[in-house]
This record gives sequence, structure tokens and C-alpha cells, in this order.
Amino acid sequence: MIPDLTVVVPIRNEALNVEALYAEVSSTLDAWGRPWELIVVDDGSTDQSFDILAKIHAADPRVTVIQFRRNFGQTAAFAAGFAAARGALIVTSDGDLQNDPRDIPAMVERLEKGGCDIVCGWRKDRKDTFINRRLPSILANKLISWSTGVKLHDYGCSLKVFRAEVVKPLRLYGEMHRFLPALASEMGVKIEEHVVNHRARIHGTTKYGISRTVRVMLDLMTVKFLLSYSTRPLHIFGLAGLISLGLGFAISGWLTYGRLFGDTSLSQKPLLLLGVSLIITGLQFVTFGLLAEMQVRTYHESQSKPVYVIRRTLGSDKS
Repeated sequence: MIPDLTVVVPIRNEALNVEALYAEVSSTLDAWGRPWELIVVDDGSTDQSFDILAKIHAADPRVTVIQFRRNFGQTAAFAAGFAAARGALIVTSDGDLQNDPRDIPAMVERLEKGGCDIVCGWRKDRKDTFINRRLPSILANKLISWSTGVKLHDYGCSLKVFRAEVVKPLRLYGEMHRFLPALASEMGVKIEEHVVNHRARIHGTTKYGISRTVRVMLDLMTVKFLLSYSTRPLHIFGLAGLISLGLGFAISGWLTYGRLFGDTSLSQKPLLLLGVSLIITGLQFVTFGLLAEMQVRTYHESQSKPVYVIRRTLGSDKS
């Protein structure tokens, strides 16, 4: 039976949590009454996590276990789970029991009745330390919302519900799993938030910290570029190039006028070097933009990748 819902959970060294995780997910979704599956991605655990998951799978075939050869990161684990998912709806969640599976039915109901494509969890009453967890998260959420235009209170909450056709085509790298709503917004999706229960970690240690914030900020630059200029890179490189060229020619022209019609000595003018440097830099920016345009065209045309996404078509005439 094809499931209606797939729950994707990446874990790493969560041997003390996986049995309770399975018990909570199975009891919640069994009571929900619709077909479901659970995909747990073991991201290079060095404890007994996989052995416990193997026993759970043997007892319940609705549980699929994917084991990585080494630690590839949470984004790669989500990508593997999405590729294996069979449900029309895909739920993402953490494996540390801080996300509450009992929130899933309400989030699914909100997605289906509200006609949206993504429902994101909002840990309004978050049970984490302030300095190294909540404060960086608050700052990152504000920055991500401002830069991407997709305003969410809690990008870091892993508990989300997606329509499969929205999340499966996305290609994920780095730490980009947290930017899934922003990346999907390029398709014109409808996104809503749902306040969820957040619990303190009981077993194990957190895999997050302030150091991850730096990587998130770097990935944010990539996401911003992909959202704004992925199909028109010349617009950003060309604009920078034209500004640089304009300033360079203005400086060089002013110095040339002073040399030809005045007594200005160019040998004593450091501005000459600045003007020439700006002209060269401007030409390089424009050249980079043209090369990037060629790469973008090759990328889309070689894969027959469209630059648009169709929700549905009515009255298609195939004659």
C-alpha cells in the first residue's frame, strides 16, 4: 500500500532516543488512521543506533532505514529521505525527541484544508539555552526572512510538512535543508506556520552550536543568489561592472581633461591608478556575467530544465 504520509528523520548517535521516537511516531500516526511510512536516515552513527533501527524495521516494515557509510550531514540525510519517500505528503523531523510527533496530524490538516504547500513548525516556547542556541537562531531567522522575502519565525525548526511535488525536485547541498521553504518559494508555493510543542533534550548531546551559524550565513548567500539571479546572473555582475566602469571612466576623463587643458601632472595623481583599476574591474565583472549567462543556459538546456513550474493545466488541447 502506498502511504499518504512519509516521515523523514535523520539521526546520528541517537541510540537512546530511536526506540522512543518510533513508539511516538507509530502511536500518533496509527491513531491518525491513514497509511504512513517512516524513513530514518542514519548519518554515520558510531553507537548502536543502526542495530536498534534494524530491529525496529524487522518488526515493522513501514519503517525504512538508510545507513550512510560516514557522516555526510543533515542536509544530505534529508535529501536521501526525500528520494526514497513514497507519500504524497512528506514530514521532516529531528531524531532527538525535541520535536513532538503529536503535532503532525494538526499540521497535515492545516496544509490540506488551507490549500497551502508547506506548513512550517514554530517553536514559540523553545526549550533550549539562550546564548548558544536561541539567540543565534533569532538573529538568523530575521536575516533569512529579510534576505529571502519568506518571513518565518523559525527556520531552524525541522518539523515541517511538504507536498511531495514541491520538495522532491529540490537539490540540496551544504546546510540548505533549513532553507527549504525559501528555495521552494521560487515555485510560487503557499507557506504557513503552525505553533508546535518543543521539548527539552533528555538523552544525548546536541549537534548544533554557534559555529554552525557561520556556515548557515554562507549558505544564505548562495540561496539569495539562487532565488534572485540564478537565471539572470548578468544582472548582478553586469550592474557591478557598469558601476565600476562608470566610476573608472569618470575619474580617468577628469584626469585627462586636467592634463590636456591644465597643468595637472599625472605622475603625482594616485587617482590615475584607481581609475584604471576600476575600468579593468568593470570589464572583468561584465565578462564574468556573460560567462555565467552561458553556463546558466547550458545548465538548463542540457537537462531540459524549465525555468517555470506549472501547478495544473485545464483544457489542454493535444490534437
